[in-house]
Amino acid sequence: MKKTLIIAEAGVNHNGSLIIAKQLIDAAVNAGADVVKFQTFKAENLVAKSAPKADYQIKITKSDESQYDMLKALELSYNDHLELISYCKEKRIEFLSSPFDEESILLLKRLGINIGKIPSGEITNLPYLIEMAKNFTHIILSTGMSSMAEIKEALDIIVQNGIAMENITVLQCNTEYPTPFEDVNLNAMLSIGSLFHVKIGYSDHTPGIEASIAAVALGATVIEKHFTLDNSMSGPDHKASLEPQQLQQLVSSIRNVEKALGNAVKEASDSEKKNISVARKSIHVNKALQKGSVVTKEDLVMKRPGDGISPMRMFDIVGKKVITDIAEDHKINFSDLI
Repeated sequence: MKKTLIIAEAGVNHNGSLIIAKQLIDAAVNAGADVVKFQTFKAENLVAKSAPKADYQIKITKSDESQYDMLKALELSYNDHLELISYCKEKRIEFLSSPFDEESILLLKRLGINIGKIPSGEITNLPYLIEMAKNFTHIILSTGMSSMAEIKEALDIIVQNGIAMENITVLQCNTEYPTPFEDVNLNAMLSIGSLFHVKIGYSDHTPGIEASIAAVALGATVIEKHFTLDNSMSGPDHKASLEPQQLQQLVSSIRNVEKALGNAVKEASDSEKKNISVARKSIHVNKALQKGSVVTKEDLVMKRPGDGISPMRMFDIVGKKVITDIAEDHKINFSDLI
């Protein structure tokens, strides 16, 4: 059975607190996620001090706070990373983080992280893409705001700098928080897989869990979903994130969908074999027949249970003689005939 890699995206929902970050790790573990992911950046390397916030950030953060100030308060230090990685090992969940600048790439490499997660905003950042390819063994590439041409260019750079195509997973993504369902475009995920021959997945910013479940049904190998301890907490991403109970529901639903997809072989399942005789029919006679009678089609009726001769063999019965008197509604057997 295919198992989808479920990444619980804590992101910056720790609000700069290691206590909250560890609580997020606990929530991801309790939900059954495979990976808990944070974000690694230095604000001074990521944004100019004059850079504006995104519209969704403006709506839910302090109006007098710049994007730089907002992000500065959400940085995780090297020691913070060490502590969180250690805590993840203790809790038996994989730690992952998206680096947003070259210094952060090297920090994660130094910490032994082998999977490089490229956020959507960096897909057109040439020097960044080169460093990601040089420092990680596997790449997960988010494609929000991207065209197919931009995805191809990024993939070419990644491959040219040392990552084999089979070690790349490309995620369909939309960077609006929350994403309107009409903008999800899961079919684009299929187009990406078909065009570039890569593993595919989905980074989900919709309000609920339906889109992620649908993505798994369509063949996603990775699902990434933001989560928080409480939607009412202050910070840029809390309102567009799942709460712990919803994250549990997401993981449970995905695992059920994986089971439901099955092995593609159409046959009676073990659970339904007992229903065959109950639901199917056997050949019965619709009136009493005397010994020596020749059976006609009109003498036969198809009724449950289905533990006798299959109606598919009706013409093996028609034209034969009965060797004993047969009562009406009798389930006919070949031993009754010659």
